[in-house]
Amino acid sequence: MNPAQPHPSSTFIWLASQSPRRQDLLTQIGVRFELLLADAHEDAEALEALRPGESPTQYVTRVVQDKARAALQRHARRGLHAAPILVADTTVALGGSILGKPANADDASRMLSQLSGRTHRVLTSIALCHPSKDRIDQRTQVSRVAFARLRPDWIRRYIAGGEPFGKAGSYAIQGAAASMIRRIEGSHSGIMGLPLYETALLLRRAGILTGPCA
Repeated sequence: MNPAQPHPSSTFIWLASQSPRRQDLLTQIGVRFELLLADAHEDAEALEALRPGESPTQYVTRVVQDKARAALQRHARRGLHAAPILVADTTVALGGSILGKPANADDASRMLSQLSGRTHRVLTSIALCHPSKDRIDQRTQVSRVAFARLRPDWIRRYIAGGEPFGKAGSYAIQGAAASMIRRIEGSHSGIMGLPLYETALLLRRAGILTGPCA
């Protein structure tokens, strides 16, 4: 199917994220989507750079708004058919400090050692925008995750397996790190990167989903 032509399904959206976890979660709730990924000339990493004085909430809110605007511009450049665009960003916060994606193994070890035996927050912000509307509808979900004490040898093995890389806070709840999580308060899917309750709310408001909730 040519993506520049009207899509036959009213349940279709564009997903401006390369995360396989977000793709799986959308599929779980029956949403049809195509990817709207950054062009080669776009500096996607620059959007995620922390600005001086930003709190974790301010950071994740701003990043998602910037991602939404970038996705709208990308959509217009490509001349794609009009459909809602979903963007998201997840960050891990320990107190007021943001733990982003690790730059290397040493960085991952530092983050995991900081999280060991402590409770941290996982903030995932999502936004739905539409090429024909001057509006960004945004929600942010915050969960709390309590880690057990992590032994240094476990941290080394976990990093050697490659799972921390590309993950905020250097871990993935759907992977081996799940065995080290004592408790969560909030949204499991939000910790994975796409809070399904909040996502469904936005999609119902846009007429993409129907469901039991008002």
